[in-house]
Amino acid sequence: MIKNPGSQPKRVLNVFVLALLNVSMMASLRNLPLVAEYGLSAVFYYFIVAICFLIPSALVSAELATGWPKTGGVYIWVREGLGDRWGFMAIWMQWVHNVSWYPVILAFIATSLAYVFNPELATNKLFVLSVVLIGFWSMTLLNYLGIKTSSLFSAIGVILGTIAPGLLIIALGFIWWLNGNPIHISFTAQSLFPDVTEVGNLVFLTGLFLAFAGLEVSSAHAREVKDPQKNYPRSIILAAIITFFLFMLGALAISFVIPKEQINLASGLMEAFKVFFSHWNLEWILPIMGILLIIGAAAEVNAWIAGPVKGLYATSIHGNLPIVFHKVNQHDTPTNLLLFQAIIVSIAACVILFMPTISSAYWILSALSAQTYLVMYILMFIAAIRLRYVKSHVPRTYRIPFQHKGIWIAGGLGATASTLALLIAFIPPTQIQVGSTIFYDSFLITSFVLMCALPLIIYQCRKPTWFKKSEEK
Repeated sequence: MIKNPGSQPKRVLNVFVLALLNVSMMASLRNLPLVAEYGLSAVFYYFIVAICFLIPSALVSAELATGWPKTGGVYIWVREGLGDRWGFMAIWMQWVHNVSWYPVILAFIATSLAYVFNPELATNKLFVLSVVLIGFWSMTLLNYLGIKTSSLFSAIGVILGTIAPGLLIIALGFIWWLNGNPIHISFTAQSLFPDVTEVGNLVFLTGLFLAFAGLEVSSAHAREVKDPQKNYPRSIILAAIITFFLFMLGALAISFVIPKEQINLASGLMEAFKVFFSHWNLEWILPIMGILLIIGAAAEVNAWIAGPVKGLYATSIHGNLPIVFHKVNQHDTPTNLLLFQAIIVSIAACVILFMPTISSAYWILSALSAQTYLVMYILMFIAAIRLRYVKSHVPRTYRIPFQHKGIWIAGGLGATASTLALLIAFIPPTQIQVGSTIFYDSFLITSFVLMCALPLIIYQCRKPTWFKKSEEK
């Protein structure tokens, strides 16, 4: 049989280019204060997360992406391996984790904005909540209009607001250390290894899983890599190394000048910049840096706000969404789904008012986001193992080596690590004050169960008219 030459993608990506694509999916400066909480021991945690989660998720998603390259990503993979019900749940969890992530990144925007005008507002709950709500609803309305320049805005924003400030904070920390200025961490073998006897010290580990998540999206490029069997895993290792040093050095720069018990998860990066700039009499740069960070974070939100919604909307072709969510406008934007998302985000953001500090609200929303996302990864790992058995005949451009042993090691390690991280997040962290433990656990448990139950309820209530309506669309 003669194959259509156009049906095969051109293999144009080398190891370095794909590594940078993977880094772009993970790098976010908002995670630096979270990592800085661990001081030097963050090196140990990053190594564990990279081995147990980053590499397994990258290799598994590469095999699935090259075996089932259809539009739909994780929905198609899990659907092929575990059935349509669990495929729908996987794409739902990939989408819904953003619901609690959006208030987190917008809180980062709010605290950065505060340092431009009035730093005291960085701890004002009403100010932060107002920025979160106004910012998200504004971006939702922009996506209603199908702004053509959104991708350009995101690209420029990442360069100005993520890469440039990230390199600057690393440089400032390095210069601070070389000049012999006092630092708040010790470079000893003992400080490198954390105290694992206290479970509360391990809680932020869940946040590191969230920092390394997202590679299942970039895995679609695996089919375009030259010699993917060798070069794809190499690109993953290179991406892990780049991300490791970017996060690690940036976090160390923060921990150099701010004691870990005083690091604010939302405004820690701006606080570190303030210390550096004040030391060298460069305070005039701080508002500029705040604006750059706002641009970078806004670009990140803008890049994500419609994508996951459209991924969820794609399941309507199989009748998995009620008719009310089938509506699209002239820009082919699922308007009612965007509205539904904005309402849930607004409700989730109100937790800011009930937590003792902005930092504690920032963490509890980060924990919920990580937990829901990890459910998707657990389903993906299980589906990958099953597909190796039930659909081994399907050709994969990249296949995890060592036959069944390889897929069991990668999938089993990833699923186990994801499950442990998910459970650990229910434990209040010792590093920050979360207020009432009852409220903390009640909020996480109730929200998590609700987010997991909704897709199963929706799927169980499917009606024949849902199929007809989606097919018409």
